[in-house]
Amino acid sequence: MQRKINALLLLFSLAGGAAAFAAGELLLGAKLEEWPPILVVGLYFALVALGVGAGCLLAEMISPRLNGASWRQRYLGLSWKLLPLAVALLLGVGSLTEFIYELNFGGSKPVKDIVLVIDDSGSMSQSDPSNRRYEAARELIASMDGDNRVAVVSFSDEAAVAQPLIRLKGNNRERVLAAIGGLSTTDGGTNLRGALAEAMNVITGASGKERGAMVILLSDGVSSLDLESDLAAYREREVAVNTIGLALTEASGTSLLRDMAASTGGAYYDVEDAERLGAVFREIYDRLGDRTLLTERTDDTADSPYYAAVRVLALLLAGTALGIGLGIIFDNRYLARSFGTGGAVSGLLAGLTLEFGLGSNGFLNGVIRLIAVLLLAGVMALFTAVIPIGEGRMVRRGRRDPVPQGPSSGYRRPGGRSSKGF
Repeated sequence: MQRKINALLLLFSLAGGAAAFAAGELLLGAKLEEWPPILVVGLYFALVALGVGAGCLLAEMISPRLNGASWRQRYLGLSWKLLPLAVALLLGVGSLTEFIYELNFGGSKPVKDIVLVIDDSGSMSQSDPSNRRYEAARELIASMDGDNRVAVVSFSDEAAVAQPLIRLKGNNRERVLAAIGGLSTTDGGTNLRGALAEAMNVITGASGKERGAMVILLSDGVSSLDLESDLAAYREREVAVNTIGLALTEASGTSLLRDMAASTGGAYYDVEDAERLGAVFREIYDRLGDRTLLTERTDDTADSPYYAAVRVLALLLAGTALGIGLGIIFDNRYLARSFGTGGAVSGLLAGLTLEFGLGSNGFLNGVIRLIAVLLLAGVMALFTAVIPIGEGRMVRRGRRDPVPQGPSSGYRRPGGRSSKGF
């Protein structure tokens, strides 16, 4: 039992992790919106296992410092055959922990229903003379997931449902786009109370209590509103009202829309130029986001200590599984213990890195994931200097190792007599 480090294994493990990161980022960018996140995250971890495992195997092939020359001569082929087992282990752990991470606890619901509330009052002819708000809303609808349900409410003196809540599948998306295309500016005033009441009627009248809902309200005016009573139903049902103030000139209007958002857990956006509405609509929608272990939490669990702990524990389990997987690859229980312990430490560090490092900047998020992967690959490889290792086969074989032969072997026959005749 010795403590030692294979520097080449550390280098190749880091290189394999970096290659896995590159492949994983391509997977995230291309398939996260198309495939189930559980599968994508599981495959990301599987790629890490493949890259790190192959790197460590190549390093020990060249310089078998941890397993010894006899391993390279007799068990190298078996190790390559066991590599897919380690990959499958990480695929399972990654998918399982992502499944747990996506569960909604504490009464939280995934927001899938969105009600667009659009101001059509006469003042909009000055605030939005080119009707950019309708174009921005249509762009948003065109980019939404098919699992979303959308309703459209327009208002001036009175509020009206232009499109009841409908799932964006098949031809339904075109129906919603056509409903928005039929809206126009009127000569009426700004009835925010009526708009909020009509939007809540749409939400309460829909089936699917397990689905969360939110409102995106756009207006350029101000009206009488009692935040306590008019928003009580929104607070009770935990429906956020995100408000957009377009070209507001009165401070009272800005204050009212901001207080509406704050009272319901939504966000307020101040927009001076209608040309920016498309980007603001998209920003609000993007903050719904799918909750994954590898990306920023942008839903109502963004500041949840529970989901922070789940992410860190998930990476700890993934790191431990990666270390044990390497022990399986090398068919060595001592390496499994050393790498498994190191993997737990590296997973803990990687989880903390993701939890406190991920943000709204896509490029920086990629850098954070790279650091996390390199921590998984590097810290684990150093733990053979902390926990001693030795030879210890994990798999029983159906044959005995060959008995040493020759005059110098000193092999003793049963009964205590040496083969040399002593």
